[in-house]
Amino acid sequence: MIDQLFEFVANHPLLVGAFVLVLLAWIAYEIRNSSAGGVTSSQATQLINREDAVVVDIREAGEFKAGHIAGARNIPQSKLESRLNELEKLKETPVIVVCKHGQAAGLAVAKLTKAGFTRPLKLKGGMLQWQSDGLPVVKK
Repeated sequence: MIDQLFEFVANHPLLVGAFVLVLLAWIAYEIRNSSAGGVTSSQATQLINREDAVVVDIREAGEFKAGHIAGARNIPQSKLESRLNELEKLKETPVIVVCKHGQAAGLAVAKLTKAGFTRPLKLKGGMLQWQSDGLPVVKK
């Protein structure tokens, strides 16, 4: 098996080089986007306490009711564009977008930025990170 891999690499250096280049570009892109515009749980807490940041939870209603950050507004990601008017007065306020794992929030942050929000941020690690950090969760 390993011999076949070395033979393939020796016979197709351009193909292997292109694959490695694309792989490195993808890794760099993911690293850059994972840290861009995100805040940790402690940074989010500071923004909420010091700057009256608004938390927008983009999970579905069932997940939201099972546990969410106190004071969070539930606007499911599928309905975000149609419900942006609810956040219209908050364009200059920090808006922390929360999802389950911290991955889906990036798309919502992009939508908010496009809509003219100046400080949209995603919660790194989402609700799972918030709960694993031992921070309080409200259940309805």
